[in-house]
Amino acid sequence: MKTIKIVTVLVFFLFTAGFSQAVEIESLESLYLIDRLLSLSGPGAPEIVDDLVIFTASSALRRVGIAFADEGFGKVYWFRQLLVSRDPLDISPHEKNPNLHRDSGIVFHVYQIPEEATEIGYRLIIDGLWTSDPANPHSRRNNAGLSWSVLTVPPRETVHSPLKGPPGSLSFVFKGPPGETVSVAGDFNGWDPFMYELKEGPAGNYSINIPLPPGTYQYVFFHRGQRYLDPYNGRRIYSKDGKSASEIVIQ
Repeated sequence: MKTIKIVTVLVFFLFTAGFSQAVEIESLESLYLIDRLLSLSGPGAPEIVDDLVIFTASSALRRVGIAFADEGFGKVYWFRQLLVSRDPLDISPHEKNPNLHRDSGIVFHVYQIPEEATEIGYRLIIDGLWTSDPANPHSRRNNAGLSWSVLTVPPRETVHSPLKGPPGSLSFVFKGPPGETVSVAGDFNGWDPFMYELKEGPAGNYSINIPLPPGTYQYVFFHRGQRYLDPYNGRRIYSKDGKSASEIVIQ
């Protein structure tokens, strides 16, 4: 199960079982995920975003949980409530200690798709009752009469490598919302966030090739004023001030 770690500016708050947790973004996948969550108009069928699945339900339900077939349905993950910012114009000046967030109408759970998985089997527990997913028409039933929902996983995209570009260069790729400004910076340009701006190809897919001599390089992406690690490169370093960066070696 994937955990979205806390490393940047807050985007939304999650509330579950009377307990609040601030969730922030570590990677490009979670940035795209949060944009998708905030664009939802209401609960619906499970949605695959990169290597994650968003399960949603109505916040009018008392409590919603989910359990997965690959864990023998033995562990329940409780959905969390998505709160969105209130329009300042809707806040009365007479309100004492006004709540700055409102219920979006959605509770959700984010699931990391296991490697090599071709389908996901799961069951929901809604207000104390086990059930298949009413928003997903695809289900199975065993000889004992137990039914569960099934979600087919599409073929995965080929994982990009920063070394995929021409020899003596690094190929940087960023996937996110379309029509925005994305740049890359590192120790190869003094960490200047404006020098190398990625070009957008297919909607939401940004890329740039930068010629560099052999050596070891650290870098991050900049988007909406925030730093992001390279999701296609698992190698990273941490500076003394606690900041992280992706690292790559050109032979």
